[in-house]
Amino acid sequence: MLSEMNYPEKSCEIDRLVTHPKLVESALSGTKTQQRRDGLYAYPGESFTLKNVLFTVTAVDRKTLGDMTDDDAKAEGYPNMAAYKDLILQMHDGMQWDTSHQVWVHQFEKTT
Repeated sequence: MLSEMNYPEKSCEIDRLVTHPKLVESALSGTKTQQRRDGLYAYPGESFTLKNVLFTVTAVDRKTLGDMTDDDAKAEGYPNMAAYKDLILQMHDGMQWDTSHQVWVHQFEKTT
């Protein structure tokens, strides 16, 4: 885990962390608790709102695509790793699945 001082400047604002309607619904239902992004969108402790429901980022880690498991894909809101990989490759035309590619894993939970 990185300390707060080791995080780089954010590459995007937190309100862009979860945007796809199906993934918003997954987060609202509690099945989506992670979001992988190429850039850093939030720091631990920051909050964001989806349809008037508050979420707080609980952790942010730097991992590779090869570190992902089926459990991680489920936490992303997908049934398994194969479904996650297929959708990501469809969304990013020409992308190759590179297991050494680093991403920021943003973990979050509903704030009660």
